Order: sequence, then structure tokens, then C-alpha cells
Amino acid sequence: MSENKETKIRCLVVKDKMSKTRVAKVERRVRYPLIGKFVTRTTKVTFHDENNESHVGDEVYVVNSRPISKRKSFRLHSIAQKAE
Repeated sequence: MSENKETKIRCLVVKDKMSKTRVAKVERRVRYPLIGKFVTRTTKVTFHDENNESHVGDEVYVVNSRPISKRKSFRLHSIAQKAE
């Protein structure tokens, strides 16, 4: 039997206008193939927040889940750091 390991992704909440839905940006650093410098790539993910706990500026952990709607396939795992 294999255990189901959830991969947590740390991201920053950028929108919280919708009910139970948040938009966050995930930043990752990749090596540019030709020159070799590191560049930052940003991806927006939409995740499900059942209790509307997170707000703009919070750093949160999200995990992959079954598709909840057309664009939502992540859910909130925990809040890493609240915005000031």
C-alpha cells in the first residue's frame, strides 16, 4: 500500500473578493537555459478556502485536490503567516 503524500505549496494570497475562493501567486526560480542566470517565474492558482480564513497578503500552504470547479483544484492546508 502506498501512502498518499500531500505536497504543500507555499504561496501568497493576491485576491480574496470571492466567497470561499482565493487567488494566490506561486513563485519559483528556474535557471535560464542559454545564459545560466536564475529568473523568477510566477503562476496564479485558485484554491478553496471553506471558512474564508485567508486574506490578501497572507502566506499560505495549499495542497492539490480533486477538481472543485472549473479552475479550482487546490485547497487551503494552513496559513503560514498572516499579513500585517
